[in-house]
Amino acid sequence: MKEIALNKVHIELGAKMVPFAGYNMPLQYVGLTQEHLAVRNSVGVFDVSHMGEFIIRGTEALDLIQKISTNDASKLEVGKVQYSCMPNGRGGIVDDLLIYKLEEEVYMLVVNASNIQKDWDWIQKNNTFKATLQDISDRTTLLAIQGPKAAEAMKILTEIDLENMVYYTFEKGKFAGVDNVLVSATGYTGSGGFEIYFDNEHAEKIWDAVMKAGEGNGIMPAGLGARDTLRLEKGFCLYGNDIDDTTSPIEAGLGWITKFTKKFVDSKLLLEQKEKGTKRKLVAFKMIDRGIPRKEYQINDAECNVIGEVTSGTSSPSLKLGIGMGYVTKELSKVGTEIFVEVRGRQLKCEIVKLPFVK
Repeated sequence: MKEIALNKVHIELGAKMVPFAGYNMPLQYVGLTQEHLAVRNSVGVFDVSHMGEFIIRGTEALDLIQKISTNDASKLEVGKVQYSCMPNGRGGIVDDLLIYKLEEEVYMLVVNASNIQKDWDWIQKNNTFKATLQDISDRTTLLAIQGPKAAEAMKILTEIDLENMVYYTFEKGKFAGVDNVLVSATGYTGSGGFEIYFDNEHAEKIWDAVMKAGEGNGIMPAGLGARDTLRLEKGFCLYGNDIDDTTSPIEAGLGWITKFTKKFVDSKLLLEQKEKGTKRKLVAFKMIDRGIPRKEYQINDAECNVIGEVTSGTSSPSLKLGIGMGYVTKELSKVGTEIFVEVRGRQLKCEIVKLPFVK
């Protein structure tokens, strides 16, 4: 079990620590609902240092990225970020990821913790170009400072203009007295805010500064539990649940990051899916009957025929009702369709809705 740089700090704060993707991680501190609502309404900070970071350099770095990813990374300028995914050569997804253009011919890929080794091996396997790879995951701390008051709370720590940073852009600069911190206007909560990357040696100094700066706005440390409910309320896919090696980006609703202006792994197959359609689709639904949908619960039609299964589900702290996502047959995937989730033998009525659950 790996430990992140702030492991001791989280334990001292009373966090409930759990094994996650090979790391000892904070699940929650004072409670999931309180942490969730702090991020929705004010500001919260997540330690997500378990995520993986790879640097790709060289005259053909872009060629490698274009081959392995679905989005068109040639559109990136220095200071811009892009969401993408890597197809696996069989129509499934190796991982979803963020691509940062750090400099000309220098990129950073941010990947999921559970897939670090798998992603590294896949990229290396496809590196038939003059590109060099460096894994900086173990030396990098990543804090997600999220919420509508994140910029207001953190602006005293940096000269970077946080309040005017455009979504999916980043800057490097001094933050909390530490040089060369990468501050990115990204996040997995849908509530605004920033993700900041820096060397592990500065972890405690920056954590303490962030918590102190946010005191006036009621900042709270938040764990993986709240991160999951926040992302689900916005309909963001979670690798291992909503997308994996058996799901295609087209059926997962990720056609918007699948650009056929270039050739990439599986581009021919995925173009065919886009043109002909897929047999199933990832949909979002809210519970009409009282109940909480959970991963792998069966989804049925009105006649109790199986039409799919839940991939993510929870009780929404913001809406105070059950919400979920899951794959269903294309014929029953339209917004407004009534479906049923089977919970302990009972058929609970749901309605397919348009994302996000929480605007």
